[in-house]
Amino acid sequence: MEDGGTRHLGHECRVDMMEEEGEPLTGGDGLTGAGVILIPKLPHVEFSLECRDLIGSGRDRTPNALVQVAVIDPREQYLVSQACTEIVEGSRDPLFLTGVTFPPEYPASPETLVKLTVYDVRDKARDNSSFLGSATFSVSDLLRSKDDQLTLNLRSSDGVLAVGTVLVSRVNMGEMEEGDMDHITADVQQAQKCTLVCESSQGTPNDKDNSPLTGAVFKNPVCKVYKFQTVDSKWMLVREQMEECTLSFSIPRQLLHLYIQEDMRRIQELRDLGELSPHWDNLRKEVIGRYGQVIAAYQETLAELNKITGPSFKPSCSKAQRYLEFIPINLHTQRMRVTCPRQTDAFYDVITVGAPAAHFQGFKGGGLQRLLSRHEAEKKSFSTAYQCIYYSPEHTAKAQEVLHSVGHLQPLISGLADQLLQAAQQHSMAGLREALKTLAGKTEQFVHALKDELVKSALLALHAAQPGYVTKNQNQTLPGHQGHSHQDHPSPSQRGQQGQSPPQNPGHSPGQPLATDSPVVVCNNVDGGFQTAPIREDGQAPLKRQDSIPCHKEYDEEEWDRVWADVAKSLNCVIAMVDKLQEQEPINNNQEQPIPKQVLADVITSHNPEGDWREQLCPLVVRLKECVAEVVVRARRAMTFVLLQEAACSIPQGLFLKQRRDVVFSQALAALACGFVMRLYAGMEDKGFLRQLHLVGLVAQFESLLSTYSEEIGMLEDMEVGISDLHRVAFKITQAKTDDPCDLQPVVIGRRDHYTVEVPLPRLAFQTLPHEIKEGKALQVYPVLFNVGINEQQTIADRFGDISLQERINQRNFEILDSYYKSLSDKVPSECLPCFQTQTDLKDLLGTLGQNVVTKKRKNVEILWLAGTICRRLNGIRFTSCKSAKDRTSMSVTLEQCALLRDEHQLNKDYFIRALDCMRSRLSQGEVVCQWDSDPEAACSVAENKPASRHFYPIALLLVSSHLLVVWLILSLVFLLAKYQ
Repeated sequence: MEDGGTRHLGHECRVDMMEEEGEPLTGGDGLTGAGVILIPKLPHVEFSLECRDLIGSGRDRTPNALVQVAVIDPREQYLVSQACTEIVEGSRDPLFLTGVTFPPEYPASPETLVKLTVYDVRDKARDNSSFLGSATFSVSDLLRSKDDQLTLNLRSSDGVLAVGTVLVSRVNMGEMEEGDMDHITADVQQAQKCTLVCESSQGTPNDKDNSPLTGAVFKNPVCKVYKFQTVDSKWMLVREQMEECTLSFSIPRQLLHLYIQEDMRRIQELRDLGELSPHWDNLRKEVIGRYGQVIAAYQETLAELNKITGPSFKPSCSKAQRYLEFIPINLHTQRMRVTCPRQTDAFYDVITVGAPAAHFQGFKGGGLQRLLSRHEAEKKSFSTAYQCIYYSPEHTAKAQEVLHSVGHLQPLISGLADQLLQAAQQHSMAGLREALKTLAGKTEQFVHALKDELVKSALLALHAAQPGYVTKNQNQTLPGHQGHSHQDHPSPSQRGQQGQSPPQNPGHSPGQPLATDSPVVVCNNVDGGFQTAPIREDGQAPLKRQDSIPCHKEYDEEEWDRVWADVAKSLNCVIAMVDKLQEQEPINNNQEQPIPKQVLADVITSHNPEGDWREQLCPLVVRLKECVAEVVVRARRAMTFVLLQEAACSIPQGLFLKQRRDVVFSQALAALACGFVMRLYAGMEDKGFLRQLHLVGLVAQFESLLSTYSEEIGMLEDMEVGISDLHRVAFKITQAKTDDPCDLQPVVIGRRDHYTVEVPLPRLAFQTLPHEIKEGKALQVYPVLFNVGINEQQTIADRFGDISLQERINQRNFEILDSYYKSLSDKVPSECLPCFQTQTDLKDLLGTLGQNVVTKKRKNVEILWLAGTICRRLNGIRFTSCKSAKDRTSMSVTLEQCALLRDEHQLNKDYFIRALDCMRSRLSQGEVVCQWDSDPEAACSVAENKPASRHFYPIALLLVSSHLLVVWLILSLVFLLAKYQ
């Protein structure tokens, strides 16, 4: 766990020693066939220490013992500081809680010498300690020792006087035998029932919880192991393993590359609009210039990210760096594994990450949710100032969808048409019918994608924006219209008073049908054919206004309808020709009745089986492809013109908000991809989980501890939009080309309105997946966000501020979670969900959560606990975050872990607070620090003579002290008085 960048183990430690050969995991997980993803990096040697009969440095003084561990290189003959225990105060027989480990990069050979030095710490604050004694042993001595223990005499500095003994023990922490537990119990009763723990800085030996990716996606594991007593006086083994995730940088790099590609395509599409009137051409140039600035900034950021080597996470001290703004803060995985006697091991995973927000850009104007709402309200006035047509976000999204659809379907239709010709050349009627069926389906999908009035109205607007545009009826203009300048359209009420039909304006009603005298071709979903819709009679002359969206049906509407209808006509011709060929097929292949030679010769003469099918189909297929291409050109230009107007109305604020949204989404997606990969590999052998995955998808529950006060309101507003945007993400499982770690990195494809993350698996692991997943089915994730502020700033917000943002977020996301549960209940049997000791029904838990989100209660942490419990019961992915994923996050995760140990594994109630203290306390004097939030050089440093370890209280008890509250209240009142005066 994390606490201000560090984690601490506690007060006393039983001596445990572990040696590992670094072999791949086998047996229990049954996943050794999955390739390199299951091979953990394991330490070679681990042990822990215990001293007995220590003699203090003064007469009748009981020592405050501390042991420093150093390694003597047998070849270089110099000491290297390796580890340090915590201080055990006032004991002659200290049992140290902190263990010692030799990571893989520091290999311990049998000849390696280990020196143990014991000190009596008189005054921690003043660095006043005295030497008691030392002892030295080799690794080979320990490996050959009886009962895996060494008892060494501690000698004074002159090497004569014995000042006590030190016990060094080794044990396989991956297994817990009943005899070991009895031995531990006896020792603990003699040592004041202390909690036992052993620390490993680079993984754990004989671990069966190292099944996730360690080399490709997860790296640099930090592991801690504890032993806690259960209610029946047995002992459970609890192992925490924290790892960095390479996706912290990999996903943002890929997204930046996709952002650049998408914006460059947009620039090219704008240029492909052709010649425009001076007004529109100037707007186009301005928009292209803005896009160019964004692309240049993204290219610069990407270049800087590509230079970065070292840690795979961004520390919180770097959150304000410009080049790192796309990188999530402190993204780590946290897994707790619990081993109990005669029970199956249990795993509990959580992803910790700083709030996805634009920390570099700041929050003076609020976050994305507020900025987007304000900008949308101002866009209508911008459209008047820029003489543009206002398009709502729905219309803009529809334009982007049409652009993607035509770009995706055109090459598919072209390829299917070529397959049809190939089947005709081979005289394969079955292949011909199959290719035609697929071709007709894709063409129908293509036509339906363009069956939108937005396309037609945008074509009319584009035609009006071209140079020299003159309407057919110059005299037929809107009443009150003066000249040809851009003015607002009359309101609907004004039009009703004038007794006239409103013109078709995409800014007001682009989804409404346009009056037209030309036939409209629509698809028949039943038989794949097409039919002509009846002509709609309007009875009134269309309204015209120059330089706005014209109703120029004499030219534009008829031309678009004709081009659109040509696709259907061409396909119908192809279908008719295939039907004709099928009718001829029995004549050519009838074997039941003999055909006269003369008749057969006539058939062959009139119908050459070697080339006639292709010759007859080829002109029709070519015509179909030409019609599709012509429609694509027109539709692409029309939708690009819509996006041009939307971008012009948004300059410059719109592009700034797009950049901010890109930043927040990048952080959120990196976290989601990390959680998905971790959850996938944890459930590779769980058939129920895999079934749920492809039938319904997974819920991803984000727990936020941000306050609704000051700049954290802006963070929460950013986070709300970023998490909501994750609904546009789907996952696919693919087979990796090789088992090389580089080929196992997830890949992001798509565009801003829809991304797909492809997760490659080694061949053997991929083959074990269900058929639907192997076929490439898109796997959905349903992100939900629940927020409850818990710090002293939230106390002020609860009393004097506005918490409506938090309430709205919790209520809205509860509805999403409840909807997901209903869908899951309909499609997946309850047997697919995990089993827990607590038997509370999921429906009851959801009902309680629903009541809590509408209850007016300050710091209602019950919301977070219920949401987390429901997520685990639903096989979901758990995330916990605060501003930087440090203090508040660590308190939340440790409290949740201890509660799980209590509720699911019968943790002795007397050990609950001790377990919290053990997981939360800071490093005490002289201990090796493995920082969660520091630079690589400072990642491991000796923190000597620091203040004693401090402890935190459960979230439910996190109340601000009285004097701090008074200070905050005074400051708030002063601020309010100054504001209103």
